[in-house]
Amino acid sequence: MSSPVNRQALPWYRQAAQLVPRDVLLKSIGIPAFIAVFFAAYFYVLKHPAYPVTVMPATWLDRLIGFEPMALPLYVSLWVYVSLPPAFLASRRELYLYGLAMAGTCLTGLVIFYFWPTTVPVSDIDWSLYPGVDFLKNMDAAGNACPSLHVATAVFSGLWLHHLLRRFGAPPWARLLNALWCIGIVYSTVATRQHVAVDMWAGLLLGTATACLSLLHVVRTRADHHRPYIAA
Repeated sequence: MSSPVNRQALPWYRQAAQLVPRDVLLKSIGIPAFIAVFFAAYFYVLKHPAYPVTVMPATWLDRLIGFEPMALPLYVSLWVYVSLPPAFLASRRELYLYGLAMAGTCLTGLVIFYFWPTTVPVSDIDWSLYPGVDFLKNMDAAGNACPSLHVATAVFSGLWLHHLLRRFGAPPWARLLNALWCIGIVYSTVATRQHVAVDMWAGLLLGTATACLSLLHVVRTRADHHRPYIAA
């Protein structure tokens, strides 16, 4: 196994690649299992909310961001994006922390969906003209709208990935690419009319809060680990 000093001497992309096989069984089983459990809970809450559904209001930003069917690949790419940070985590401790924080993000959204069910307003669009988006609409009904968990999990993953890229010493272009991908996913939630802007802002707030809290714990833990011991 390479020492921390040797790893730091490697290019950033090789440092990242070396971590992918670490705990690969846990990652390869844990990530799909988490997604499966999430979707089971998501669709249950979607069909069995506690109270009547509220229609979210459209704002000037929704009118500014026009419907764009070409944004669908960005929307779907979330499931690749959220798999990247756990793939590059160096220890089981961080992997468990990441999983708990992501679970907390999703659970917060599901609790809100259950007690305050929301949906997006009906759009005057013939979905049959856009088969890909029509398929998405049939698979994921326009409920569980606010906060957008699509946005929340994208922002959560984006902030963690930014932290890891900085740890690896990745160049600015790599961090910019990460930011643009995250922004693209956020944009796609409104452009595909799966969400309105209010849902997007709420998702941004949720994802940023849980990511910052979990990353603060990571930074403090690593600082304590590297702090020299001073005898009393």
